[in-house]
Amino acid sequence: MSGFDENPFGEPNVNNDPFADPAVRKAASSIPNRGIEDYNPFADQPTGGAGNQVRGASNPPLYGGTSTTQQPAMLQTSSQEAPPPNYSRSAQQSIPQSSSGMFSPTSQPSDEPWKRNEQNINNTPYYPRRNNWPPLPEKCCVQPCFYQDIDVEIQTEFQKIVRQLYYMWIYYGLVLILNVIGGLVLMLAEGNVTIFGLGILYVIMFTPFSFVCWFRPAYQAFKSDSSFNFMVFFFVFFFQIVVTIVQSIGINSVGTCGLITAITTFKSDAKGMFLGILVLLIAIAFITAAVGEIILLSKVHRIYRTTGASYQKAQQEFTSTFLRNEHVQGAASNVAATAVRQQVNQMTQPRY
Repeated sequence: MSGFDENPFGEPNVNNDPFADPAVRKAASSIPNRGIEDYNPFADQPTGGAGNQVRGASNPPLYGGTSTTQQPAMLQTSSQEAPPPNYSRSAQQSIPQSSSGMFSPTSQPSDEPWKRNEQNINNTPYYPRRNNWPPLPEKCCVQPCFYQDIDVEIQTEFQKIVRQLYYMWIYYGLVLILNVIGGLVLMLAEGNVTIFGLGILYVIMFTPFSFVCWFRPAYQAFKSDSSFNFMVFFFVFFFQIVVTIVQSIGINSVGTCGLITAITTFKSDAKGMFLGILVLLIAIAFITAAVGEIILLSKVHRIYRTTGASYQKAQQEFTSTFLRNEHVQGAASNVAATAVRQQVNQMTQPRY
């Protein structure tokens, strides 16, 4: 019971010290003093036989059966060398070349030209997109007002119908010019000034307005699939057809070389026959323009029905684009401020 009276935190008792045994000290002194970096627990262990040795870093496994000699591990090389890897190109990596050394046309991508041009425009941050229509010389005092490129901005399946609309606008402008020439001939031959004067007015007024009011909306509609521009085109182009039909009839007060004007111009003499044939040709040109406009209207309407556009989408586009425009909002706010100011002035004026 004396062990319980000892202080566990005091100095150890020599009699109870296990390292005080001489045998333990002799065994501890026989162990070489090595650092922890050179210590190998498998180096000095006793061996009970060649087959029972513990193999480690300092005693690697033996090769060749029961031989006790340590031999380094040798890698037997084969006399046959491995063939070099095949770096053949795939079908997509091959670059066909023509006889001239340049890339052949088949190596170019299969995308449409308008897609490549549109990607180049979108990928270029500072693309100089200058207006190119109407095509005017650089030294002219008037510069182009619009940018127009059907091959770039219009998809492939819609380029044909857009070009037909553009050619119809050009054809209608030429018919109006022919109407002016016919009116000039009638003025010189019979003294009829009405057709010549109104013909000049039609050329000045209808040519630019037809381009801006129905061709540009159609162009924008096919460019961005805009239901609102489709609606504008249908509304304006319908009146264009009505005006062309009236012009082809040729009522005297209208001022065009139509059918009625051609019938009244025909005479039995050579002069009357010449004037009648000239006016009749101009009337046929107006009729052709009216028929072509009707056909184009039906084609555009057929495409409009297949694109999924609707009147509801047109209303949404009108609300999102037109009413949210900064200029429109500024004009509306100015009008509202003016109305409020007038109302306040009326209220503050003294009443007698």
